[in-house]
Amino acid sequence: MSAPPQGSVAAEKDKRKRSLNSALEFVLIVVVALGLALAIQAWVVKPFRIPSGSMEPTLHIGQRVLVDRVTGHFGDPGRGDIVVFHPPKGSESNGEKCGVPRPSNEACPVGTKARADTNFIKRVVAVPGDRLKIMDNHAYVNGKRQADGFANLTPCTDVCNLPKQITVPPGQFFMMGDNRGQSDDSRDWGPVPKKWIIGEAFFTYWPPDRIGTL
Repeated sequence: MSAPPQGSVAAEKDKRKRSLNSALEFVLIVVVALGLALAIQAWVVKPFRIPSGSMEPTLHIGQRVLVDRVTGHFGDPGRGDIVVFHPPKGSESNGEKCGVPRPSNEACPVGTKARADTNFIKRVVAVPGDRLKIMDNHAYVNGKRQADGFANLTPCTDVCNLPKQITVPPGQFFMMGDNRGQSDDSRDWGPVPKKWIIGEAFFTYWPPDRIGTL
């Protein structure tokens, strides 16, 4: 039996080499793509799923939003911004959540020193140095009632009337859910340090009928 022609052997080796190179190239593309996706989530934009009804009617349970993780490094969030953040430790419990004892007519002025591992999404109501009180679930900042046509103000719970004024500490932000009557927020567990804020929610991409900017 005669040996195969030398040229056909070389061609077969070249074919195998090209196939191997193509496979390696595909694997490299996948690895790079995954790396870029993880880097984007870690430092640029992060998707976030709404876990509860505390931001209704603005955001519903299961709705998806994109969170800007970059802009916050160059400035502070402002009143009205919707942000994702780590709340103070204890916010996820049913016990006492505030970092200091407080009377029943006052919002929590200081949170616990440690942060919780969970992520919350709320609206910034007051910024560092603001004077704040709550009346009938309306936020009064520096003596002026804030616009809240986006909010659901009922029902009136034990934190809907907090007329004793507090001052938001330096470097911290007071958060409230748009579903004011059914939101566990800074009224109970205090303002949030800037370093615990993950980023600002700026776009909703799911479900399709709610796609748009926030």
